[in-house]
Amino acid sequence: MALEKPYSDIPGTVIFDADQARKGYHLNQFCMSLMKADNRARFKRDERGYLDEWSMSEDQKQAVLARDYNRMIALGGNIYFLAKLFSTDGKSFQYTAAGMTGMTQEAYAAMMLQGGRSPDGNRRVGEPPPHEGSDEEGK
Repeated sequence: MALEKPYSDIPGTVIFDADQARKGYHLNQFCMSLMKADNRARFKRDERGYLDEWSMSEDQKQAVLARDYNRMIALGGNIYFLAKLFSTDGKSFQYTAAGMTGMTQEAYAAMMLQGGRSPDGNRRVGEPPPHEGSDEEGK
C-alpha cells in the first residue's frame, strides 16, 4: 500500500509528483510526439491505431479518445504535455481549462480576470479558513 503523502488531501487536486510522472510516462510521451506534424497527421487519421502504438493503459487511451483531461491528469498526465493534444485539436488552453472546470470559456475567463477561484473549500481537508484579522489574511 502506498504511503499517504502530506499533500494528498487537497480537494480536487492531483499533484504531479514522481509517482504521477511514472504512471503517466507513456501518456505524456504520446502527447510530446504530437509536436511533429507527421505524427499529428497520423493521429488525426486513426486515433485508436496511433494510441495502440504506445504502452499506455486502456484507461489512458480511453481518456485520450474521450478528451477527458481531468481523467488524463488522474492517470498521470501533465497539463503541459496534454497541451500538445488539445493544440492538435485546435483548442486553446483557456477553452480546455474551462471545460475541465465545467464552465463556459467566457465564465472561466471572467473568473480568472477577477482573481481566480476562491480558496474557500479548496484548502487541505480539515484546514480552517483564515479568520478576519488573523495573521494569514492577505498573504
